[in-house]
Amino acid sequence: MPDGRQPVRSDLFPSAGAHQWTSGGISPVHAHDEGHLVYAARGVLSVHTDYGTSIVPANRVAWTPGGTTHHHRAHGETDMRIVFLPLALSRRLQDRPAVFLASGLAREVLLALTSRHLEPQARARLQRVLVDELHEATEQPLQLPEPRDDRLRAIARLLHDNPADNTPLTELGRQAGAGARTLSRLFRNELGMTYYEWRTQLRIYHALVLLAAGHETTYVAHACGWANPSGFIAAFAQIIGTTPGRHRALALDLHSNI
Repeated sequence: MPDGRQPVRSDLFPSAGAHQWTSGGISPVHAHDEGHLVYAARGVLSVHTDYGTSIVPANRVAWTPGGTTHHHRAHGETDMRIVFLPLALSRRLQDRPAVFLASGLAREVLLALTSRHLEPQARARLQRVLVDELHEATEQPLQLPEPRDDRLRAIARLLHDNPADNTPLTELGRQAGAGARTLSRLFRNELGMTYYEWRTQLRIYHALVLLAAGHETTYVAHACGWANPSGFIAAFAQIIGTTPGRHRALALDLHSNI
């Protein structure tokens, strides 16, 4: 049996590479001198940093700047592609972790760059093309900030364990040792969003994981706290840009072409 915390197979070289993970595989906490992009050619990845958690489903690519401590987690059988960028190109991207919509061209370039069989000049050209694509791409709201305040962290743990929990903030505050008004202020000041906005982001994160595992929309909706699938579909589409069914179909189509 392979160690679930290690890739089943890896092909890593100085400028790029690929890791094949079983579901639940997780990398050690580490950092790279160079900034890097990761893409899930199959499955769903999450990238965890001090800034929060970036979710990388099909047709998204995650950026982690050089020197940023992080680790990756695989949700479903995952083919993780990684591309390291030279400093001159890294400077054109954000100085913090981010997730971008990956165009068809960006996906093809990512796959090409994770092959060893490229001449150095061709690799350099494709790296520039990729950064040009991402520089013009829409940044996606798939970065789930993690709280630092102990009271917010206690609430976050409860909801990560059970995203369907609909306990009112007032009651959660009693468990965490703070009033609802205090918690609401902390969410806005520390995370830049309301409690309910943050909870919706967390639920969509869990929904992506469940969809990657093959669960149907109705099951995912209830498991993530929506009373009916239509409410879940609307929230999912608002954040991801497509419905859960179309997202799953797109993922299958992209994976079948690899």
